[in-house]
Amino acid sequence: MNSFMKIVPVSALLIFLFTSGCGGKAPVYHIREDIDFSYFKKVAVMPLDNLSNDRTAGEVVRQVVISELLSSGLVDVVVPGEVMAAVSELDIKNISSLSEKQIKALGKALKVEALIMGSVEQYGESRSGNISAPEVTITLMMADAGTGNIIWSITTTRGGAGFMARHFGARSETMSETVLTAVREAIRTLAK
Repeated sequence: MNSFMKIVPVSALLIFLFTSGCGGKAPVYHIREDIDFSYFKKVAVMPLDNLSNDRTAGEVVRQVVISELLSSGLVDVVVPGEVMAAVSELDIKNISSLSEKQIKALGKALKVEALIMGSVEQYGESRSGNISAPEVTITLMMADAGTGNIIWSITTTRGGAGFMARHFGARSETMSETVLTAVREAIRTLAK
């Protein structure tokens, strides 16, 4: 047995092999520490900017965000149709760059304490050699509807071919699993 194997137990090496390269990068997030998040009881999830090549990505991720917020029990969420009706009624043309005034107006019209906005930067298959696997990158932000200020933001990437898929041909996650995991990871930072 070589000296490396004497130093590193085989079980530790196996754990490293099974976990390295699985799933994505650690999320980058910011949360205002001077905010009491228990105040936020109801939110509106705005349509997400879709910067990916998949035309449905923004709406798919938005629906998962709504579902995860509801199932987490953190907040209640306004029905998406009500959000679009308020946007139309307030004659907001560009949802992707709301002003402080528009955030406050939407908050008042929808009777919510916060808006969740964001974008889908990447949504699709990524290739690593001859292996392809789903990969998603999302950015989410929460704006306080009373002040218009951003109080939470996160960018997270999930997916890609992990170590086991690249080296042993193991099955990677499906696109649905990848999106769900990325969104859950994001929501978890909000719950801290």
